[in-house]
Amino acid sequence: MKHLLIIMGACLIGIGAQAQDKKVDTLTYQLAPSFNFNVMDSVANRRNQLNQTNLSVLLAWSAANIVQGSISAGNLTGSKQHFHRMNAYFNTVNLAIAGYGLFRLNQTKKLHYTIADNVKAQQKISSLLLLNSGLDIAYMTTGVYLQERGNNLNNDQTKGYGSSLILQGAFLLVFDLIQFAQHQQNGKLLNQYLGNLQLTTTQNGVGLVVPL
Repeated sequence: MKHLLIIMGACLIGIGAQAQDKKVDTLTYQLAPSFNFNVMDSVANRRNQLNQTNLSVLLAWSAANIVQGSISAGNLTGSKQHFHRMNAYFNTVNLAIAGYGLFRLNQTKKLHYTIADNVKAQQKISSLLLLNSGLDIAYMTTGVYLQERGNNLNNDQTKGYGSSLILQGAFLLVFDLIQFAQHQQNGKLLNQYLGNLQLTTTQNGVGLVVPL
């Protein structure tokens, strides 16, 4: 379990250390139906970078749990054996989610995003992370219940599974809240530009100006 906690700390430090804010000079854009502005691509690119990094962290965490869980479950007995076994089972699902997420991200990250696309994507990722956070709390609550029940019944399997759910839920809760904060920060840039958009005339006709 100590090894898992060390891995957990390293993963969370890695995602918490990201800081790649970009500044954009005064921008004047020709008004077009697609609203395909460079700033919109910048927000989308940042969102994709965050998703790629965070999915890679989840992939690494899952792989580490599966490997260590499989090895430790074969070498230990009692509740510790079931603890590591559940870690491996639980993260098989996480591994599949992270792998599929990275696959989908590679398919879509080269797309250009309009203003509407970015607003929709920001709302979607924020809602998803809040939903995940609620599920993480449910995992931990279930884990506490199983651990207590296992102690009362002197059932090693129930105790081990409960301890595993507490650990996995705690990691995912911190992980999802960090992601939520990152995407909220990225969304502030989008809101800033949406709030500053002004309709004006240019040499080529009607345009949108973002004063900085």
